[in-house]
Amino acid sequence: QVQLVESGGGSVQPGGSLKLSCAVSGYTITSNCMAWFRQAPGTEREWVARVDSGGWVHYADSVKGRFTISKDNAKNTLHLQMNSLKPEDTAMYYCAASSSMFCTYTYWGQGTQVTVSS
Repeated sequence: QVQLVESGGGSVQPGGSLKLSCAVSGYTITSNCMAWFRQAPGTEREWVARVDSGGWVHYADSVKGRFTISKDNAKNTLHLQMNSLKPEDTAMYYCAASSSMFCTYTYWGQGTQVTVSS
């Protein structure tokens, strides 16, 4: 059984930083694409960042230069380092794992809340 468990969310002031983690079991994170998504109240889920099986990373324009996605293969854990946070980054953040090489996300975590406010 595949399980993804996010942690590291919280409340931070604008300009602050947080590091999210996604501990994965039942799935090897190097197998296929893994990604972070987010969803703010009243909005659709938004893709934030992706890391391919080969290690290539991709970011949404809204977070490029501020967020960094990475994998700790030894711990089978996905991370999202978030710097220079803005109020518009406030959302529930989810990690996701693909069951195929086409980055179709089958497995999802339960989410961790990030709130950026002064």
